[in-house]
Amino acid sequence: MPPRCFKFALLSLALASSLPAWADDVHYNQVSLRAEVSQQVPADLMNVTVYTEAQNRDPGKLASQVTDTLNKAVEQARQAKGIKVTQGSRSSSPVYDEKDEKIINWREHAELNLQSSDFTALSQLTGELLTTLKMGDMSFSISPTTRKTSEDALFKEALAAFKARAQLATEGLGGSGYKVVNLNLNTSGYGRPMPRMALMNDMLRKSAPAPVTPQVEGGTSEVNITAEGVIEVQMP
Repeated sequence: MPPRCFKFALLSLALASSLPAWADDVHYNQVSLRAEVSQQVPADLMNVTVYTEAQNRDPGKLASQVTDTLNKAVEQARQAKGIKVTQGSRSSSPVYDEKDEKIINWREHAELNLQSSDFTALSQLTGELLTTLKMGDMSFSISPTTRKTSEDALFKEALAAFKARAQLATEGLGGSGYKVVNLNLNTSGYGRPMPRMALMNDMLRKSAPAPVTPQVEGGTSEVNITAEGVIEVQMP
């Protein structure tokens, strides 16, 4: 019996000595805060896809024809300064008769991708290429350098806005100061810019009798930075 009582007493003492440690883990006067800042960032890259498409009963002759057309376009595009030229997707598929039983032709499709920060130069080149090629797509984007610069500036603004709200919360609760318990910074936005284009109907025509220079503006994308976290207000 005495040994059992002795063990019970030691257990009770251990539990009692651990209670203050639990109490120290309890935090009071914590406030959740959220601050958001945004900015309209102009698109500074123009992306254009043009393509050639043809049909021929002889797949070898068809491939040669498409390659020749594409090579001439690449050579012409590379003469323009400040424009990045890359070959896009290329595919070949059979064309069947009305009963879908016999191959009567072959169709080949080949794309050329163009990108530049010089909208005027790329617009002019696009108009020239549309005399022999067709328009696939035109889009605008934000370059990595511009993205980083805008995000860095917004991060500072978001942190300043969070600090201002933290100070307001501290003063409202009658605190003498605060400490940040946790803080998260999140980026959102960068949707596809909505461009404004003149002469759009001419750009989308299958062919043009003379070079057409579209007048374009890249538009902007809204970038959002959110600072979200918890502070602990220190009471006097």
